[in-house]
Amino acid sequence: MNIGMIGLGRMGANMALRLVRGGHRVVAFDLNAEARESAASQGMEAVESLEQLAAALPAPRVVWLMVPDGAPTEETLKQLTPRLQRGDVVVDGGNSNYRDSQRRAAALAESGLRFIDVGTSGGVWGLSEGYCLMAGGAADDVARLKPVLETLAPAKDRGWAHVGPVGAGHFVKMVHNGIEYGLMQAYAEGFELMQRKEDLALDLAAIAELWRHGSVVRSWLLDLTANALKENRTLSGIAAYVPDSGEGRWTVQEAIDLGCSLPVITLSLQNRFRSRTDAPFSDKLLAAMRNQFGGHAIKRED
Repeated sequence: MNIGMIGLGRMGANMALRLVRGGHRVVAFDLNAEARESAASQGMEAVESLEQLAAALPAPRVVWLMVPDGAPTEETLKQLTPRLQRGDVVVDGGNSNYRDSQRRAAALAESGLRFIDVGTSGGVWGLSEGYCLMAGGAADDVARLKPVLETLAPAKDRGWAHVGPVGAGHFVKMVHNGIEYGLMQAYAEGFELMQRKEDLALDLAAIAELWRHGSVVRSWLLDLTANALKENRTLSGIAAYVPDSGEGRWTVQEAIDLGCSLPVITLSLQNRFRSRTDAPFSDKLLAAMRNQFGGHAIKRED
């Protein structure tokens, strides 16, 4: 199958390479010249503009976007749309907000263009292990994309699904990432408790490896945790600073809008916010209040 790939960051490049290895013809574009050169060296047809990409693909075209959410996606679609024709399919495989995907699908439909939002999970391991793909869109459009989804997934019969109409793919991926936040937080807290129990001198790397086999808490995230602790048992050199991609925030906001209680996911998101704050003002105020009502000592800053 012929497919255009826009965005050759690490994940986009790996997905394109997996498609090439699966026998698909990939026409690739990225604003970065080095990324284009790397793509060409790995069997892709790298082009220098969106005009060249559209010209290189036979109609009806399938163009897959792997660019950052927000302005980069908006600008790419703005530049790409005039260069496509009725019946062409645009696929957004990035981490876009599902409401944006619904809006973009409606805008593209005015030009006769089709749209599929594909929530994509797999990270840096996707090239070798395959990706989990959550597709939202019309049934006939997703069916047209089936050969690509089967190649990118771990196997033809698993790891990908048509999860609903336009917007559903990114909505399901949003919830997926919210769950991921909660799972990661639970593992992190459990291992912190064991690390604090100094009198037992627990070997955290060995325990992580132990739990990988037969335990009810075994998972791929635990496999990665075991790898991290094996490589760096004390996590020396790693700052306690945890970013968020935005999808955890969207999950919590959606829960608020629907009146749905998500305490674990919400608290895991809040903990990430706190990890980025040195000497939180709220904690200083707590210390000041204790001093005011009880005369408790205050620890002074260095």
